[in-house]
Amino acid sequence: MTSSAAPPSRKPWQNVLLNLRQPKVLAMLLLGFSSGLPLYLVGNTMGYWMRENGSELSAIGFLSWVGLAYTLKFLWAPIIDKTDVPLLGRLGRRRGWMLLSQIVVAGGLAGMAIVQPQGGLVTFAVLALIAAFASATQDIVIDAWRIEIANNTEELGLLTSGTQFGYRTALLVTDALILILATYVGWAMSYWMMAALMGVGMFSALFLAREPAATQLASATHSESLWTLSGLWDAIIGPFIAFFRAHGKWALLMLAAISLYRLPDFVMGPMNNPFYADIGLSKEFVGEVRASVGLISSLIGIAAAGISAVRFGFAPTLLAGAILGPGSNAAFSWVAYTHGDPTVFVSAMAIDGFATGFAGTALVAYMSSLTSIGYTATQYALLSSFYALLGKMLKGFSGVAVEYLAVGRTLIEGYALFFLGTALAGLPALLLCLWLARQLRARPSVAG
Repeated sequence: MTSSAAPPSRKPWQNVLLNLRQPKVLAMLLLGFSSGLPLYLVGNTMGYWMRENGSELSAIGFLSWVGLAYTLKFLWAPIIDKTDVPLLGRLGRRRGWMLLSQIVVAGGLAGMAIVQPQGGLVTFAVLALIAAFASATQDIVIDAWRIEIANNTEELGLLTSGTQFGYRTALLVTDALILILATYVGWAMSYWMMAALMGVGMFSALFLAREPAATQLASATHSESLWTLSGLWDAIIGPFIAFFRAHGKWALLMLAAISLYRLPDFVMGPMNNPFYADIGLSKEFVGEVRASVGLISSLIGIAAAGISAVRFGFAPTLLAGAILGPGSNAAFSWVAYTHGDPTVFVSAMAIDGFATGFAGTALVAYMSSLTSIGYTATQYALLSSFYALLGKMLKGFSGVAVEYLAVGRTLIEGYALFFLGTALAGLPALLLCLWLARQLRARPSVAG
Protein backbone atom coordinates (compact mmCIF):
# COMPACT_ATOMS: atom_id res chain seq x y z
CA MET A 1 0.00 0.00 0.00
CA THR A 2 1.15 3.55 -0.71
CA SER A 3 2.30 5.32 2.44
CA SER A 4 -0.04 7.92 3.89
CA ALA A 5 2.76 9.85 5.56
CA ALA A 6 2.69 13.59 5.10
CA PRO A 7 5.45 15.21 3.06
CA PRO A 8 7.66 17.40 5.28
CA SER A 9 6.11 20.60 3.90
CA ARG A 10 2.52 19.47 4.48
CA LYS A 11 0.73 20.27 7.73
CA PRO A 12 -1.08 17.42 9.58
CA TRP A 13 -4.50 19.00 9.06
CA GLN A 14 -3.79 19.33 5.31
CA ASN A 15 -2.81 15.67 5.17
CA VAL A 16 -6.03 14.64 6.95
CA LEU A 17 -8.18 16.67 4.55
CA LEU A 18 -6.36 15.36 1.47
CA ASN A 19 -6.86 11.77 2.63
CA LEU A 20 -10.57 12.05 3.43
CA ARG A 21 -11.23 10.16 0.19
CA GLN A 22 -9.94 7.10 2.06
CA PRO A 23 -12.94 5.56 3.86
CA LYS A 24 -10.93 4.74 6.97
CA VAL A 25 -9.72 8.35 7.35
CA LEU A 26 -13.20 9.80 6.90
CA ALA A 27 -14.56 7.16 9.28
CA MET A 28 -11.89 8.09 11.83
CA LEU A 29 -12.76 11.78 11.59
CA LEU A 30 -16.45 11.08 12.24
CA LEU A 31 -15.72 8.56 14.99
CA GLY A 32 -13.41 11.09 16.62
CA PHE A 33 -16.33 13.53 16.63
CA SER A 34 -18.61 10.91 18.17
CA SER A 35 -15.97 10.11 20.79
CA GLY A 36 -15.52 13.72 21.85
CA LEU A 37 -19.19 14.72 21.85
CA PRO A 38 -20.29 13.32 25.26
CA LEU A 39 -17.20 14.37 27.24
CA TYR A 40 -18.19 17.91 28.20
CA LEU A 41 -21.90 17.12 28.17
CA VAL A 42 -21.34 14.96 31.27
CA GLY A 43 -18.58 17.25 32.56
CA ASN A 44 -17.75 20.93 32.24
CA THR A 45 -20.76 22.00 30.17
CA MET A 46 -23.07 20.11 32.51
CA GLY A 47 -21.52 22.17 35.32
CA TYR A 48 -22.44 25.40 33.52
CA TRP A 49 -26.05 24.20 33.23
CA MET A 50 -26.14 23.23 36.91
CA ARG A 51 -24.63 26.52 38.08
CA GLU A 52 -27.21 28.52 36.16
CA ASN A 53 -29.89 26.47 37.92
CA GLY A 54 -28.44 27.41 41.33
CA SER A 55 -26.42 24.28 42.15
CA GLU A 56 -23.64 24.69 44.72
CA LEU A 57 -20.02 24.54 43.57
CA SER A 58 -19.44 21.55 45.85
CA ALA A 59 -22.33 19.65 44.19
CA ILE A 60 -20.95 20.47 40.74
CA GLY A 61 -17.53 19.23 41.78
CA PHE A 62 -18.82 15.99 43.25
CA LEU A 63 -21.08 15.31 40.27
CA SER A 64 -18.02 15.56 38.03
CA TRP A 65 -17.12 12.13 39.44
CA VAL A 66 -19.39 10.57 36.83
CA GLY A 67 -16.32 11.10 34.63
CA LEU A 68 -14.57 8.36 36.61
CA ALA A 69 -16.20 6.00 34.12
CA TYR A 70 -13.54 7.14 31.63
CA THR A 71 -10.85 6.37 34.18
CA LEU A 72 -12.08 2.91 35.16
CA LYS A 73 -12.76 1.71 31.63
CA PHE A 74 -9.81 -0.68 31.76
CA LEU A 75 -11.94 -2.83 34.09
CA TRP A 76 -14.34 -3.82 31.30
CA ALA A 77 -11.98 -3.31 28.34
CA PRO A 78 -11.10 -7.06 28.34
CA ILE A 79 -14.75 -7.83 27.57
CA ILE A 80 -14.56 -5.45 24.59
CA ASP A 81 -11.35 -7.12 23.41
CA LYS A 82 -12.56 -10.69 23.70
CA THR A 83 -16.34 -10.83 23.13
CA ASP A 84 -18.89 -9.89 20.50
CA VAL A 85 -22.06 -7.90 21.18
CA PRO A 86 -25.25 -9.98 21.08
CA LEU A 87 -27.24 -9.26 17.89
CA LEU A 88 -24.98 -6.39 16.79
CA GLY A 89 -21.98 -8.74 16.81
CA ARG A 90 -22.67 -9.64 13.19
CA LEU A 91 -21.28 -6.21 12.29
CA GLY A 92 -17.94 -7.33 13.72
CA ARG A 93 -16.51 -7.10 17.21
CA ARG A 94 -15.34 -3.47 17.00
CA ARG A 95 -18.24 -2.13 14.97
CA GLY A 96 -20.87 -3.90 17.07
CA TRP A 97 -19.56 -2.42 20.31
CA MET A 98 -19.26 0.99 18.65
CA LEU A 99 -22.90 1.07 17.62
CA LEU A 100 -24.24 -0.22 20.95
CA SER A 101 -22.29 2.34 22.97
CA GLN A 102 -23.37 5.19 20.68
CA ILE A 103 -27.05 4.26 21.06
CA VAL A 104 -26.75 4.23 24.86
CA VAL A 105 -24.91 7.58 24.91
CA ALA A 106 -27.70 9.16 22.85
CA GLY A 107 -30.29 7.71 25.23
CA GLY A 108 -28.46 9.04 28.30
CA LEU A 109 -28.18 12.55 26.88
CA ALA A 110 -31.87 12.53 25.91
CA GLY A 111 -32.73 11.45 29.45
CA MET A 112 -30.72 14.36 30.87
CA ALA A 113 -32.65 16.72 28.61
CA ILE A 114 -35.93 15.33 29.93
CA VAL A 115 -35.08 15.34 33.66
CA GLN A 116 -32.87 18.48 33.85
CA PRO A 117 -31.03 19.49 37.08
CA GLN A 118 -34.15 20.95 38.65
CA GLY A 119 -35.97 17.63 38.14
CA GLY A 120 -33.79 15.93 40.76
CA LEU A 121 -30.01 15.85 40.96
CA VAL A 122 -29.88 12.15 41.82
CA THR A 123 -31.81 11.06 38.72
CA PHE A 124 -29.91 13.59 36.63
CA ALA A 125 -26.61 12.22 37.96
CA VAL A 126 -27.61 8.61 37.20
CA LEU A 127 -28.43 9.52 33.60
CA ALA A 128 -25.13 11.39 33.29
CA LEU A 129 -23.35 8.30 34.65
CA ILE A 130 -25.06 6.06 32.08
CA ALA A 131 -23.99 8.41 29.28
CA ALA A 132 -20.44 8.58 30.67
CA PHE A 133 -20.18 4.78 30.99
CA ALA A 134 -21.36 4.26 27.43
CA SER A 135 -19.08 7.06 26.20
CA ALA A 136 -16.08 5.45 27.91
CA THR A 137 -17.00 2.14 26.26
CA GLN A 138 -17.18 3.91 22.89
CA ASP A 139 -13.70 5.34 23.50
CA ILE A 140 -12.31 1.87 24.22
CA VAL A 141 -13.59 0.54 20.90
CA ILE A 142 -12.70 3.56 18.77
CA ASP A 143 -9.15 3.72 20.14
CA ALA A 144 -8.68 0.02 19.44
CA TRP A 145 -10.16 0.37 15.94
CA ARG A 146 -7.84 3.31 15.15
CA ILE A 147 -4.75 1.36 16.13
CA GLU A 148 -5.77 -1.94 14.49
CA ILE A 149 -7.01 -0.51 11.20
CA ALA A 150 -3.69 1.28 10.51
CA ASN A 151 -1.38 -0.56 8.11
CA ASN A 152 1.81 1.14 9.33
CA THR A 153 3.08 3.76 11.74
CA GLU A 154 2.69 6.57 9.22
CA GLU A 155 -0.97 5.70 8.72
CA LEU A 156 -1.43 5.48 12.49
CA GLY A 157 -0.13 9.04 12.73
CA LEU A 158 -2.59 10.13 10.03
CA LEU A 159 -5.52 8.43 11.78
CA THR A 160 -4.47 9.89 15.14
CA SER A 161 -4.51 13.37 13.61
CA GLY A 162 -7.90 12.59 12.08
CA THR A 163 -9.41 11.49 15.37
CA GLN A 164 -7.96 14.52 17.14
CA PHE A 165 -9.52 16.91 14.61
CA GLY A 166 -12.87 15.16 14.91
CA TYR A 167 -12.56 15.07 18.69
CA ARG A 168 -11.64 18.76 18.92
CA THR A 169 -14.52 19.67 16.62
CA ALA A 170 -16.89 17.89 19.00
CA LEU A 171 -15.38 19.74 21.95
CA LEU A 172 -15.95 22.98 20.06
CA VAL A 173 -19.61 22.07 19.63
CA THR A 174 -20.14 21.02 23.25
CA ASP A 175 -17.89 23.59 24.91
CA ALA A 176 -18.62 26.64 22.74
CA LEU A 177 -21.43 26.42 20.21
CA ILE A 178 -23.78 24.84 22.74
CA LEU A 179 -23.47 27.94 24.92
CA ILE A 180 -24.74 30.11 22.06
CA LEU A 181 -27.43 27.55 21.32
CA ALA A 182 -28.54 27.37 24.96
CA THR A 183 -28.92 31.16 25.02
CA TYR A 184 -31.65 30.96 22.38
CA VAL A 185 -33.32 27.55 22.78
CA GLY A 186 -32.42 26.57 26.35
CA TRP A 187 -30.26 23.83 27.82
CA ALA A 188 -32.78 20.99 27.47
CA MET A 189 -33.30 21.49 23.73
CA SER A 190 -29.54 21.84 23.28
CA TYR A 191 -28.99 18.43 24.90
CA TRP A 192 -31.67 16.91 22.66
CA MET A 193 -29.71 18.21 19.68
CA MET A 194 -26.48 16.75 21.04
CA ALA A 195 -28.17 13.36 21.45
CA ALA A 196 -29.19 13.56 17.78
CA LEU A 197 -25.61 14.38 16.76
CA MET A 198 -24.51 10.97 18.06
CA GLY A 199 -25.97 9.82 14.73
CA VAL A 200 -22.69 10.97 13.15
CA GLY A 201 -20.85 8.14 14.89
CA MET A 202 -23.62 5.64 14.16
CA PHE A 203 -23.43 6.47 10.46
CA SER A 204 -19.66 5.95 10.47
CA ALA A 205 -19.90 2.63 12.34
CA LEU A 206 -22.60 1.32 9.99
CA PHE A 207 -21.47 2.57 6.58
CA LEU A 208 -17.82 3.72 6.62
CA ALA A 209 -15.82 1.75 9.17
CA ARG A 210 -14.77 -1.77 8.28
CA GLU A 211 -13.75 -4.42 10.75
CA PRO A 212 -9.94 -4.52 11.21
CA ALA A 213 -8.29 -7.66 9.85
CA ALA A 214 -6.44 -8.15 13.14
CA THR A 215 -9.74 -8.22 15.06
CA GLN A 216 -11.32 -10.62 12.57
CA LEU A 217 -8.34 -12.96 12.90
CA ALA A 218 -8.38 -12.79 16.71
CA SER A 219 -12.12 -13.46 16.76
CA ALA A 220 -11.75 -16.45 14.45
CA THR A 221 -8.71 -18.05 16.10
CA HIS A 222 -9.47 -17.44 19.80
CA SER A 223 -11.66 -20.49 20.36
CA GLU A 224 -11.15 -20.33 24.12
CA SER A 225 -14.02 -18.65 25.90
CA LEU A 226 -13.44 -15.48 27.90
CA TRP A 227 -15.37 -17.06 30.74
CA THR A 228 -12.94 -19.93 31.31
CA LEU A 229 -10.17 -19.54 33.90
CA SER A 230 -7.41 -19.40 31.29
CA GLY A 231 -9.51 -17.14 29.08
CA LEU A 232 -10.06 -14.68 31.91
CA TRP A 233 -6.36 -14.78 32.75
CA ASP A 234 -5.39 -13.98 29.16
CA ALA A 235 -7.97 -11.20 28.86
CA ILE A 236 -7.26 -9.47 32.18
CA ILE A 237 -3.65 -10.24 33.06
CA GLY A 238 -2.28 -10.84 29.55
CA PRO A 239 -2.29 -7.14 28.54
CA PHE A 240 -0.35 -6.17 31.68
CA ILE A 241 2.22 -8.91 31.19
CA ALA A 242 2.66 -7.98 27.51
CA PHE A 243 3.09 -4.30 28.37
CA PHE A 244 5.70 -4.84 31.09
CA ARG A 245 7.51 -7.46 28.99
CA ALA A 246 7.73 -4.98 26.08
CA HIS A 247 8.94 -2.00 28.12
CA GLY A 248 10.69 -3.60 31.07
CA LYS A 249 11.67 -1.46 34.04
CA TRP A 250 10.78 1.71 32.13
CA ALA A 251 7.09 0.74 32.13
CA LEU A 252 6.54 2.18 35.61
CA LEU A 253 8.20 5.46 34.67
CA MET A 254 5.99 5.67 31.58
CA LEU A 255 2.83 5.01 33.61
CA ALA A 256 3.79 7.56 36.26
CA ALA A 257 4.46 10.28 33.67
CA ILE A 258 1.21 9.49 31.86
CA SER A 259 -0.83 9.54 35.09
CA LEU A 260 0.31 13.06 36.03
CA TYR A 261 0.55 14.57 32.55
CA ARG A 262 -2.89 16.22 32.36
CA LEU A 263 -3.53 16.50 36.11
CA PRO A 264 -3.83 20.35 36.07
CA ASP A 265 -6.48 20.27 33.32
CA PHE A 266 -8.59 17.60 35.01
CA VAL A 267 -8.57 19.27 38.42
CA MET A 268 -9.41 22.71 37.01
CA GLY A 269 -12.02 21.47 34.51
CA PRO A 270 -15.23 21.41 36.61
CA MET A 271 -14.73 25.01 37.76
CA ASN A 272 -14.15 26.66 34.37
CA ASN A 273 -17.75 27.20 33.37
CA PRO A 274 -19.05 28.07 36.87
CA PHE A 275 -16.23 30.65 36.95
CA TYR A 276 -17.48 32.26 33.74
CA ALA A 277 -21.01 32.39 35.14
CA ASP A 278 -19.84 33.90 38.46
CA ILE A 279 -17.56 36.49 36.87
CA GLY A 280 -20.35 37.74 34.63
CA LEU A 281 -19.27 36.52 31.18
CA SER A 282 -22.30 35.69 29.06
CA LYS A 283 -22.75 32.24 27.52
CA GLU A 284 -22.95 33.81 24.09
CA PHE A 285 -19.64 35.67 24.46
CA VAL A 286 -17.83 32.63 25.89
CA GLY A 287 -19.20 30.47 23.08
CA GLU A 288 -18.17 32.95 20.38
CA VAL A 289 -14.61 33.19 21.72
CA ARG A 290 -14.28 29.42 22.02
CA ALA A 291 -15.66 28.93 18.52
CA SER A 292 -13.23 31.41 16.98
CA VAL A 293 -10.01 32.08 18.88
CA GLY A 294 -10.25 28.84 20.86
CA LEU A 295 -10.79 26.69 17.78
CA ILE A 296 -8.04 28.28 15.70
CA SER A 297 -5.48 28.10 18.51
CA SER A 298 -6.46 24.48 19.25
CA LEU A 299 -5.97 23.43 15.62
CA ILE A 300 -2.61 25.19 15.55
CA GLY A 301 -1.64 23.33 18.73
CA ILE A 302 -2.63 19.97 17.22
CA ALA A 303 -0.65 20.70 14.04
CA ALA A 304 2.36 21.88 16.06
CA ALA A 305 2.34 18.67 18.11
CA GLY A 306 2.19 16.55 14.96
CA ILE A 307 5.09 18.42 13.39
CA SER A 308 7.07 18.25 16.64
CA ALA A 309 6.54 14.49 16.99
CA VAL A 310 7.78 13.89 13.43
CA ARG A 311 10.67 16.34 13.64
CA PHE A 312 11.89 15.85 17.21
CA GLY A 313 10.27 12.60 18.44
CA PHE A 314 7.85 11.67 21.20
CA ALA A 315 9.94 12.59 24.24
CA PRO A 316 10.68 16.26 23.39
CA THR A 317 7.05 16.70 22.30
CA LEU A 318 5.78 15.27 25.59
CA LEU A 319 8.16 17.55 27.44
CA ALA A 320 6.90 20.63 25.60
CA GLY A 321 3.31 19.66 26.38
CA ALA A 322 4.16 19.25 30.07
CA ILE A 323 5.30 22.89 30.10
CA LEU A 324 2.49 24.33 28.00
CA GLY A 325 -0.41 22.60 29.76
CA PRO A 326 0.01 24.08 33.27
CA GLY A 327 0.81 27.48 31.73
CA SER A 328 -2.71 27.65 30.32
CA ASN A 329 -4.15 27.17 33.83
CA ALA A 330 -2.20 30.15 35.10
CA ALA A 331 -3.75 32.24 32.31
CA PHE A 332 -7.15 31.83 33.95
CA SER A 333 -5.80 33.32 37.17
CA TRP A 334 -4.97 36.33 35.03
CA VAL A 335 -8.61 36.46 33.88
CA ALA A 336 -9.81 36.32 37.49
CA TYR A 337 -7.49 39.10 38.70
CA THR A 338 -8.66 41.35 35.86
CA HIS A 339 -12.29 40.59 36.81
CA GLY A 340 -13.16 39.07 33.46
CA ASP A 341 -11.65 41.68 31.17
CA PRO A 342 -12.79 40.59 27.67
CA THR A 343 -9.39 41.16 26.05
CA VAL A 344 -7.62 39.16 28.73
CA PHE A 345 -10.21 36.39 28.42
CA VAL A 346 -9.64 36.14 24.66
CA SER A 347 -5.87 35.94 25.25
CA ALA A 348 -6.32 33.24 27.89
CA MET A 349 -8.53 31.20 25.55
CA ALA A 350 -5.89 31.44 22.81
CA ILE A 351 -3.22 30.17 25.22
CA ASP A 352 -5.48 27.42 26.54
CA GLY A 353 -6.53 26.26 23.06
CA PHE A 354 -2.97 25.93 21.81
CA ALA A 355 -1.70 24.28 24.99
CA THR A 356 -4.48 21.69 25.29
CA GLY A 357 -4.37 20.89 21.56
CA PHE A 358 -0.61 20.36 21.68
CA ALA A 359 -0.47 18.38 24.92
CA GLY A 360 -3.48 16.21 24.09
CA THR A 361 -2.16 15.20 20.67
CA ALA A 362 1.31 14.51 22.03
CA LEU A 363 -0.02 12.21 24.73
CA VAL A 364 -2.46 10.32 22.47
CA ALA A 365 0.24 9.66 19.86
CA TYR A 366 2.68 8.47 22.53
CA MET A 367 0.18 6.14 24.23
CA SER A 368 -0.91 4.69 20.87
CA SER A 369 2.67 3.71 20.12
CA LEU A 370 2.91 1.62 23.29
CA THR A 371 0.12 -0.92 22.60
CA SER A 372 0.34 -4.50 21.31
CA ILE A 373 -1.96 -6.08 18.72
CA GLY A 374 -4.22 -8.63 20.43
CA TYR A 375 -4.58 -6.50 23.54
CA THR A 376 -5.12 -3.15 21.84
CA ALA A 377 -8.37 -2.15 23.55
CA THR A 378 -7.29 -3.21 27.03
CA GLN A 379 -3.78 -1.76 26.88
CA TYR A 380 -4.89 1.59 25.49
CA ALA A 381 -7.74 1.70 28.02
CA LEU A 382 -5.18 1.00 30.75
CA LEU A 383 -2.92 3.80 29.56
CA SER A 384 -5.72 6.30 29.14
CA SER A 385 -7.09 5.28 32.54
CA PHE A 386 -3.73 5.96 34.17
CA TYR A 387 -3.67 9.27 32.36
CA ALA A 388 -6.97 10.30 33.95
CA LEU A 389 -7.26 8.40 37.25
CA LEU A 390 -5.66 10.78 39.73
CA GLY A 391 -7.00 13.95 38.10
CA LYS A 392 -10.56 12.69 37.95
CA MET A 393 -10.44 11.58 41.56
CA LEU A 394 -9.17 14.97 42.71
CA LYS A 395 -11.43 17.08 40.52
CA GLY A 396 -14.44 16.06 42.60
CA PHE A 397 -13.05 18.28 45.36
CA SER A 398 -12.51 21.27 43.04
CA GLY A 399 -15.69 23.04 44.16
CA VAL A 400 -14.83 22.53 47.82
CA ALA A 401 -11.33 23.90 47.15
CA VAL A 402 -12.65 27.11 45.55
CA GLU A 403 -15.13 27.63 48.38
CA TYR A 404 -12.36 27.11 50.95
CA LEU A 405 -9.94 29.49 49.20
CA ALA A 406 -12.71 32.12 49.03
CA VAL A 407 -13.05 32.21 52.83
CA GLY A 408 -11.95 35.71 53.90
CA ARG A 409 -11.64 36.69 50.24
CA THR A 410 -14.00 37.28 47.36
CA LEU A 411 -15.21 34.26 45.39
CA ILE A 412 -13.28 35.47 42.33
CA GLU A 413 -10.06 35.64 44.37
CA GLY A 414 -10.77 32.07 45.44
CA TYR A 415 -11.00 31.06 41.81
CA ALA A 416 -7.73 32.86 41.00
CA LEU A 417 -5.80 31.05 43.74
CA PHE A 418 -7.35 27.74 42.72
CA PHE A 419 -6.31 28.13 39.07
CA LEU A 420 -2.77 29.06 40.10
CA GLY A 421 -2.60 26.02 42.38
CA THR A 422 -3.65 23.69 39.57
CA ALA A 423 -0.86 25.13 37.41
CA LEU A 424 1.71 24.29 40.09
CA ALA A 425 0.31 20.74 40.19
CA GLY A 426 1.94 20.24 36.78
CA LEU A 427 5.48 20.33 38.17
CA PRO A 428 5.72 16.58 39.05
CA ALA A 429 4.73 15.62 35.49
CA LEU A 430 7.33 18.00 34.08
CA LEU A 431 10.07 16.41 36.20
CA LEU A 432 9.00 12.89 35.21
CA CYS A 433 8.95 13.84 31.52
CA LEU A 434 12.46 15.25 31.84
CA TRP A 435 13.59 11.92 33.34
CA LEU A 436 11.72 9.94 30.67
CA ALA A 437 13.23 12.06 27.88
CA ARG A 438 16.70 11.41 29.27
CA GLN A 439 16.09 7.66 29.38
CA LEU A 440 14.63 7.59 25.87
CA ARG A 441 17.70 9.39 24.52
CA ALA A 442 19.93 6.87 26.24
CA ARG A 443 17.83 3.86 25.15
CA PRO A 444 15.88 4.55 21.92
CA SER A 445 14.17 1.15 22.06
CA VAL A 446 12.21 2.31 25.11
CA ALA A 447 10.07 4.45 22.85
CA GLY A 448 7.96 1.41 22.07
